[in-house]
Amino acid sequence: MKLKMMYSFLNSDLQIIENELEETIQTERALLQEASLHLLQAGGKRIRPVFVLLAGKFGQYDIHKIKYVAVALELIHMASLVHDDVIDDAELRRGKPTIKAKWDNRIAMYTGDYIFARSLELMTMVENIEAHQILSNTIVELSKGEIEQIRDKYNYDQNLRVYLRRIKRKTALLIAASCQLGAVSASAPSEIHKSLFWFGYYVGMSFQITDDILDFTGTEEQLGKPAGGDLWQGNITLPVLYAMEDFNLNQKIRAIHENSTKEEIQGIIDSIKKSDAIERSFQLSDRYLNKAFKELEKLPNGIAKRTFNNVAKFIGKRKY
Repeated sequence: MKLKMMYSFLNSDLQIIENELEETIQTERALLQEASLHLLQAGGKRIRPVFVLLAGKFGQYDIHKIKYVAVALELIHMASLVHDDVIDDAELRRGKPTIKAKWDNRIAMYTGDYIFARSLELMTMVENIEAHQILSNTIVELSKGEIEQIRDKYNYDQNLRVYLRRIKRKTALLIAASCQLGAVSASAPSEIHKSLFWFGYYVGMSFQITDDILDFTGTEEQLGKPAGGDLWQGNITLPVLYAMEDFNLNQKIRAIHENSTKEEIQGIIDSIKKSDAIERSFQLSDRYLNKAFKELEKLPNGIAKRTFNNVAKFIGKRKY
């Protein structure tokens, strides 16, 4: 089953979210609006808004209240992507030129700042102190994760603990916050939104590990960006850490630097794919997914719980 079919019962509400996204980034500044719309119209999985809506089903669901959280979280995610593309000097995102590639780094940075500011402005519509505390803590951790990624580029001496902490901050906590804030904004009981936080956290860890695997196994058409980009940019991901346990691969990987050729990088990617690093990475991803499923068991039965279960399974086995 395709991902969007799993939550098709949310289609009308997701269209409201899509309309709100476009409306929120409207501005009289033509260049800023064009740049903001450029990324929005490139599409995306919208996993975070979907998780917000599903989590809201465990409380007093009202799309006209919960939409502010769903849109704000997607905008924060979008802003982080714009900034990421500047840091990584990336040319493609979702199969289209990045904002920094189409315009320049200055336009991209201010566009990212604008999208982020609009998300915070939208969150003021949520009259819940706990929701704002959760979101602010998440943004602090997200920022730490981004700085850690910059710091650890081409650092071949980092260990698994460092990698897991980085992806927790960069990816998992925003997905966890999507689940938790959806429930909080719908006034769900605290035990439910806490279980949803942990469900989202474990799914988020699996999601990022799978992303890191796909960077080796996916194609540019599937990924919407060049395969092997992480290794090229010096980002040490889980498959690389596992591959470096082999002495010969370790030496080859350590020789990678900013001026390495595409042929050199491709040769190392092929060697990593032939090792057990990809399979071991999938195994760790599955361990996180299993923890997510255990958290789901604590939640009341219903369509939201079933959909969370199906989406989590898809995330663990996805090819793009």
